[in-house]
Amino acid sequence: MVDTLGLIIAIVVHAANLQDRDGAKLVLAKLNEKRKGRRLFPRLKLIWADGGYAGQLIDWAKHLGRWTLEIVKRSEDAVGFAVLPKRWIVERTFAWLGKYRRLSKDYETLTESSESMIRVAMINLMIHRLEPG
Repeated sequence: MVDTLGLIIAIVVHAANLQDRDGAKLVLAKLNEKRKGRRLFPRLKLIWADGGYAGQLIDWAKHLGRWTLEIVKRSEDAVGFAVLPKRWIVERTFAWLGKYRRLSKDYETLTESSESMIRVAMINLMIHRLEPG
């Protein structure tokens, strides 16, 4: 899950045999966690997702966190490759993370280690953006 700037706000690494929709439930559950009695992202209302997340997940997100899960669909008259609105934000984040050698291959044994390495890469990316000049 990324924000509108493409910065990661929640991440779950899971086995490849888990459907994307089921993995999305894990991410949404993480977003719904509470710390000190408060939800981590109380202002979150709208989540954009691609067509693979359509179906029961929309109702599940509405029930779990009162979020609106809006599916970004490809235009009916689009021919060939077309940039989908909002979808490119996630793809850009994947491109940023792809520049980190440790994330380029499946080096980690545990999913928790993979999640940690993604967080380290994102922290590094954000620090370099704050760096003047």
